[in-house]
Amino acid sequence: MTESREILDVITSQRVTEGAGFPVRRPFPTPELDNLDPFLMLDEVGPVDWPPGEALGAPDHPHRGFETISYILSGEKLHEDSTGDHQILGPGDVQWMTAGSGIVHSEMPSPAMRERGGRAHSFQIWVNLPAEHKMAAQRYQFVAGGQIPLGQSADGLATARVIAGEAFGVSARIDTYTPVTLQDWTMQPGGQARPTPPTEQQMALYLFQGTLAVGPQGRLIDEGQLVIFGAGGAIDLTLDAQAETAARFLLFGGVPLGEPIARYGPFVMNTREELVQAFDDFQSGRMGVITR
Repeated sequence: MTESREILDVITSQRVTEGAGFPVRRPFPTPELDNLDPFLMLDEVGPVDWPPGEALGAPDHPHRGFETISYILSGEKLHEDSTGDHQILGPGDVQWMTAGSGIVHSEMPSPAMRERGGRAHSFQIWVNLPAEHKMAAQRYQFVAGGQIPLGQSADGLATARVIAGEAFGVSARIDTYTPVTLQDWTMQPGGQARPTPPTEQQMALYLFQGTLAVGPQGRLIDEGQLVIFGAGGAIDLTLDAQAETAARFLLFGGVPLGEPIARYGPFVMNTREELVQAFDDFQSGRMGVITR
């Protein structure tokens, strides 16, 4: 049997406020954990129930040197950026945006969401780019919720929406610069699974619904906790048959870049000099503007 990955650490996410004032549950970056190379940030946005006319988002802001992922669980977002891309994202949709050499974008409630209100729940994830690709051309990849490949265990008790990587013999549609795994799993009571991601990837799990027994010793994990795994092969996952609700979690990881990280605000480069240049390019308008 494939060797199991041990649990290195379990971290409880922190509650913060971002953008124009929306609530976020953040496992990293925090004082306890700066990053999970190559992942730079994981934010669970909401869930929050907005009254009509009060939904908030993230107005125009720049990025350089990494990729941003928006994954919508409920509600609608309007994406606009300085390359001319314009997209409304709804439940289940994914956008994978390569900021590369620099982009200005906004992620705001859709006009319909702003007017009627409703529940908003999503993930905002940052993935670093290696030095050789930090100044790559901007790229926007959108996959509608119904087009995300779905893997399933033989008994049907575990399913995985495969955003990046592979699960249950199903591969993702997203193209990534470096090998990355990102999957939205749902496990029903009584379910068991032993996913085996590539051994060279550093892996983690973020539980955002229910409870879950994780690792070879079956450590019980609660909602809002991040599990960091050690090297090895399989990841042991079990949900008690008497559980009151299904467990839902992100399973993610990648091959560590092992490069210096120079980070400030919306820019992630390798040196301080590159950060200074990024700010100068943005302030000089060289990253463009959003045309509306």
